[in-house]
Amino acid sequence: KLAAECQSAGYSGTLIPYKCDLSCEEDILSIRCTKGVDVCINNAGLAHNEPLLSGKTDGWRNMIDVNVLALSICTREAYQSMKERNVDDGHIININSMGGHRMVPSADEHFYCATKYAVTALTEGLRQELREAKTHIRATCLKAQDIASAVTYVLGAPPHVQIGDVQMRPVEQVS
Repeated sequence: KLAAECQSAGYSGTLIPYKCDLSCEEDILSIRCTKGVDVCINNAGLAHNEPLLSGKTDGWRNMIDVNVLALSICTREAYQSMKERNVDDGHIININSMGGHRMVPSADEHFYCATKYAVTALTEGLRQELREAKTHIRATCLKAQDIASAVTYVLGAPPHVQIGDVQMRPVEQVS
């Protein structure tokens, strides 16, 4: 449905949605685009109420697998696709949460916030690695609601502009 909406709105390119278990690397690696990837939007994330002092390891592991490792695997594979096809103007966008920038006062969310801090650090590390690779592929970390307009803004930025981080939240949100 989203692919049809994008096409009818006149956007160029092709949106190919896939369904896979992001906690399973084999599922992620089985996704292959015949034309390759020019834009990768990492938007998956999950939270379990698993405090640091009493949480279950399985819940922690699942958050790491989806929030950190899946994002990293998708990023690596998208970059390799761009590199193989000499795409020098691609974009990798990581949709994050405000929990990746500040710790909330709820014990149930501390481990989740740690995984989101990892997304913030991984995005900055990616930006540095892309710069060292002398590529113009850009990395951006977006947060909160109203993401569509921010993604459009980021993708529309001139190739010489690197938008590294955009933080958004509803007016009424305290933190």
